[in-house]
Amino acid sequence: MTTLSDPPRESFRLSMLLNDTRYRSYTLQFIALVLLLLLFGYLASNLVTNLADQGQNISYKFLGEPAGYDINQRPIPYDSQSTHMRAAIVGVLNTLIVSVLGCITATILGVLAGVARLSPNWLLRKLMSVYVEIFRNIPVFIWILIIFAIMAAAMPAPRAFRGEDPEASPLFGIIALTNRGVYIPKPILENGSGIVFAVFLLSIVGVFFYRRYARNLLFNTGKLLPTFWPTLGILFLPALLVYFALGMPIGWEIPELKGFNFQGGVQIRGSLIALWLALGIYTGAFVAENVRAGIQAVSAGQTEAAAALGLRPRRIMNLVILPQALRVIIPPLISQYLNLTKNSSLAIAVGYMDITGTLGGITLNQTGRAIEAILLLMLFYLAISLGISAIMNAYNNAMKLKER
Repeated sequence: MTTLSDPPRESFRLSMLLNDTRYRSYTLQFIALVLLLLLFGYLASNLVTNLADQGQNISYKFLGEPAGYDINQRPIPYDSQSTHMRAAIVGVLNTLIVSVLGCITATILGVLAGVARLSPNWLLRKLMSVYVEIFRNIPVFIWILIIFAIMAAAMPAPRAFRGEDPEASPLFGIIALTNRGVYIPKPILENGSGIVFAVFLLSIVGVFFYRRYARNLLFNTGKLLPTFWPTLGILFLPALLVYFALGMPIGWEIPELKGFNFQGGVQIRGSLIALWLALGIYTGAFVAENVRAGIQAVSAGQTEAAAALGLRPRRIMNLVILPQALRVIIPPLISQYLNLTKNSSLAIAVGYMDITGTLGGITLNQTGRAIEAILLLMLFYLAISLGISAIMNAYNNAMKLKER
C-alpha cells in the first residue's frame, strides 16, 4: 500500500533570489531601494562638500534670531522682535487658515454648482456652466488680483464711517466692511467660557449620533425622522442654555472708529479675503465638474427606482445618488484640495504673509539661508499634503462599497 506525501521542500540557495519568481521581485525592489539611497546620499554629500568649500554649512540657528519685520495678519501674538521661528509659525497658521477656508468654500460651491449643472431648470443649468467655464479657464493668480482690486475699489474707506458717506454704516451695527478689510467683534473669554465651548463640542458629537440614528432608522424601518431643525436645536440650544446659566461668560469687543481707522475687534484683511474667495471659487469650478461626473456615473435606474418608491427629488439626491457618487467624487477631490493648498503660495501677490512669504521670502532674504529655508518649506508642504491625503483616503475607505 502506497502513501501520498508532500514532495520534499527544496533548500534555499542564493541563486533563487534571481532565478525563482517567488523572490525575484523582492530582490529587484531591494536593489532599487539601495541605489536610490546611494543616489540621495551622494547628492547630500556633494551638497555638504560644496558648502564647506565655500565656507558655509547647514545651520538653523537663524530661527532663534529676531525677525525684524512685521506681519500684517497675525493669528497669534507677534511683533518685529519675535524670532524667525515665530514668524514661520505665523506663516504656517496663515497658510492653514486660508487653505481650510478655501477647501470649505470650494466644497460647498462645487457641490451646489455640480448638482445645479444637472438641473432641469435651463437658466440655472446654463448659469452654472458659465461659472465653471469662466473660472476654471482663467489662472487663479489673475482671479486673486481681480478680487483684491475690486475690494480695494468698491469698499468704502474707514473715514467714510464718520458720516461723510450716508451709505457707509457697519453691518448689523457691529461689522465694518472697508477697503482695508473686514472688522468683526472679538470674543472676550472669561471664567466659565471653557464650559460653554465643551458643551458646544459635545453638541457636535450629539448631532453626529442623532443623524446616524435617523439614517439607520430610515434604512431599517423606513421611518423618516426630521433632521434639519433637530440638528440646529442639538447644536445650539445646549450651549446657549449653559451660556446664559453661567452669566454670559463670553463677551464681545466691538470695533469702533477711532482716528483714521477702526480699533478693537478682529481685522480680516482684504488680502486674506481676496485669496480665500479666489481659491475657493476657482477650485469650486473644478469640484463642480467632479460632482457632475460622479452623479452621472450613477445609473439612471437608481433614480427611477427611488422615484417609484415615492421619494421626492431632494431625498433621492441625498439618500440615493450622492452616497453612490461620492465613491467617484472623492479621489479627484483629494487632488483639488492639494492643489488649493499649494496655490495658496500665491498669497504674496496681494501682501498676505503665508509661510512662503515669511520663511521663503523675507526670512530667506534677510538671513541668506536659502537651502535651510527651502528645505523647511518643502517639509511643510509635504507634511500638509500627506495629512490631507491621509484624512481624505480614510474617508474614501469609509465610503467604499462594503462587500459581504
